[in-house]
Amino acid sequence: MKKLLIFFSAGCLGALANSIALWLFGYFGITTSLGVSLAPALTPNWLYPRIVWGGLWGLLFILPMLKSRLLLKGAVLSLFPTVVQLFVVFPLKANKGIAGVELGLLTPVFVLFFNWVWGFFSALTIKITR
Repeated sequence: MKKLLIFFSAGCLGALANSIALWLFGYFGITTSLGVSLAPALTPNWLYPRIVWGGLWGLLFILPMLKSRLLLKGAVLSLFPTVVQLFVVFPLKANKGIAGVELGLLTPVFVLFFNWVWGFFSALTIKITR
């Protein structure tokens, strides 16, 4: 139970880092300057579900792989929410096309990067707590 609590909390902190990074990229116009329409407002309604989902994704750290290489494990696990975002959320929920290409051709690259931020910070949190 303690491990699950740590993994969920780490996923939440990773999601907070991911969300702040995404917001900063939008705020400073980085995504827009590269032709991608990802510039969310930093509001509780936007942030809360992201943190909860980040915690749920964090439970993947229970999988028995790459135990000695936690940061690599975070990078590998970040591919799971990336695939869901690109091939479920964008096309089916947000109607933005497969991989969100209606938001810009570089959208998949940004999604991959921001989810890597989630994986890195989640793994780092787990590493620090051990």
